[in-house]
Amino acid sequence: MISEILSISQLNRLARGALEREFGLCWVTGEVSNLTRAPSGHCYFTLKDSQAQVRCAMFRNRVQLLPWRLENGRQVEARVLVTLYETRGDFQLNVEDLRPAGQGRLYEAFLRLKDKLAGEGLFAESRKRALPRLPRRIGVITSPRGAAIQDVRVTLARRMPGLPVIVYPTLVQGAEAPAMIVQALASAARRAECDLLLLVRGGGSLEDLWAFNDEALARAIAASPIPVISGVGHETDLTIADLVSDSRAATPTAAAELATAGWVAAAADLRQLASALTVTLRAGLERRMQRVDMLATRLVHPRQRMLATGKDLDHLASRLAAAGRRRIDERKAKLSNLATAFNALSPQATLARGYALVRDPSGQLVRSQRQIEAGMSLVLRFAEGGAETLVKRIIPD
Repeated sequence: MISEILSISQLNRLARGALEREFGLCWVTGEVSNLTRAPSGHCYFTLKDSQAQVRCAMFRNRVQLLPWRLENGRQVEARVLVTLYETRGDFQLNVEDLRPAGQGRLYEAFLRLKDKLAGEGLFAESRKRALPRLPRRIGVITSPRGAAIQDVRVTLARRMPGLPVIVYPTLVQGAEAPAMIVQALASAARRAECDLLLLVRGGGSLEDLWAFNDEALARAIAASPIPVISGVGHETDLTIADLVSDSRAATPTAAAELATAGWVAAAADLRQLASALTVTLRAGLERRMQRVDMLATRLVHPRQRMLATGKDLDHLASRLAAAGRRRIDERKAKLSNLATAFNALSPQATLARGYALVRDPSGQLVRSQRQIEAGMSLVLRFAEGGAETLVKRIIPD
């Protein structure tokens, strides 16, 4: 018991210390109301239940760590320091951490299932299938009325116009959602009309996304004969479906981008090849144009070629005539020489020098006195004319 008289400041300081020592950090639950966001970034609100309420303060450095937006009417669980605001003497709670009500129990269930399936190897990379680089048709398992399907359609139309998309409608929230998603996976497998599946849903609280932490759904994804991309929630959200899928995207839009990454890369490669082909063709065309220009300088008009040919023919004709004349002259000279030699050796020339040809009655030349006898008639041939004579006697050598 304090005997001295205390000032209000002292009283409030002692009360604050007593509260903080007595309760320390503890968890409380209630509904958020009277939420105010100060320019400094601090949040002030009231936590209440059906019978009571308490003022709360959450400072900026703690608010910035929340992966979800704090709003009035939300049921939350808060880790708080029970204290007293000395200046006004207000009993209040300094909030160190916040989570949606029930998240603690759900998170524990999430961890238990995660450990179980991981132990069975359902999350192993070696089990997961490679995504098709150029999918021909994409299936989307989601709510046909949600924002996720719109994000996926817009993204696919922007990145790969004309790519067929088939929607397998299902609930994505609530107690019936897991079984319906499993049925959608089975329908896609049975119809076998897609080569890639997107399992997508927009963001939400842990409770909103709880359908994607279902064990039966996880096993259905693992057993799907068609590769599955999971795009559930926002970037900070993580579900069992994300872990067991063949690939995980941060959002539905990111899932659509991942599904068309091969098409986008192929289009980029095609543009690059087209550019390279254009450069190559242009270079080849320029080389050929230069060659044509060079050949054009060497090209002679047919008339000029005919004139040049005519001149060549005239020159050749002139050379041929001269050669003919030379050949004739050479033949004439040779013939003259032969004629001279022939004349020199001709019997006629011999006769002209006073000799005569003697033939017997049979016409044989008489070269020896042994061919004739006295009384034989002989024919004499002179250079001019001839005569017949009678052998009177034989004169031996």
